[in-house]
Amino acid sequence: MVAHRLPGVGLISVAELAQRLGDPALRVVDVRWYLSRPGDGQRAYDAGHIPGAIFLDLDTDLSDLDGFGAPGRHPLPSPPDFRRRLESAGIGSEHFVVAYDDTGGTSAARLWWMLDNLGHRGGAAVLDGGLQAWQADGQPLSTEQPRFAPAQLELSERWTGIIDRATLAERLGHVNLLDARAAERYRGEVEPIDPVAGHIPTALSYPTAGNLAEDGRFLPVDRLRRRFAPVAAGDRPVVTSCGSGTTACHNALAMRLAGLPEPLLYVGSYSDWSRSGLPIATGPKPGAAP
Repeated sequence: MVAHRLPGVGLISVAELAQRLGDPALRVVDVRWYLSRPGDGQRAYDAGHIPGAIFLDLDTDLSDLDGFGAPGRHPLPSPPDFRRRLESAGIGSEHFVVAYDDTGGTSAARLWWMLDNLGHRGGAAVLDGGLQAWQADGQPLSTEQPRFAPAQLELSERWTGIIDRATLAERLGHVNLLDARAAERYRGEVEPIDPVAGHIPTALSYPTAGNLAEDGRFLPVDRLRRRFAPVAAGDRPVVTSCGSGTTACHNALAMRLAGLPEPLLYVGSYSDWSRSGLPIATGPKPGAAP
């Protein structure tokens, strides 16, 4: 059994993963992805990955441009389509899935969230510290690309705990909306990809870097709890967002580690909001609801 920090949470250490490599009930998934660099995740995987890992692409395997959250950049695929993609990659109900990247878990958390949300029986976790921690521990890389037989995977037929743009717009000022993007993007000082710089009015800046220690691993549970407790207290629901509904899942994972209530995920996130013509706020303050 994998010893998580708290029962049911989705984090695994390098030592725990290394001990389990070769277990037929394990599936390791490389989900490296880089903003505005399509294909570079696959190329990084091809150059060297954790032995036995398969590659899943955020843009094509974990998203559907016509799915829930469009016209954002990474809408969710339908659960049946997502299930079929994983089945064809050899992931079945019996498999414990470990996702990793080299960006602090910011894309790996998306796969964890999707499997967790749909009730994957085998469980899912993010590798704490990612590929950097794996290599720092002296663990090997491989260029061999495993091929697993298609599997059977039972998942829920619908997403839960999600919110769309129209509903969020109606509830601004009555939810605690978190923005997981870097602080300079939140303030509107830079915007590398979306059409308008700034943030959704009332959003609080909660960049994912604040979930991690200097070594790239998640902060201890008590520090995560202190970070998120102010927004989780009271009756207001928490909504987590980011640029495209990906790094927002990192804050959801951090809140799970902290033992706090599950946030709603605004899947479209800023990429959806900024294309809608709705008001945008800039600067370090959240701004008032329109």
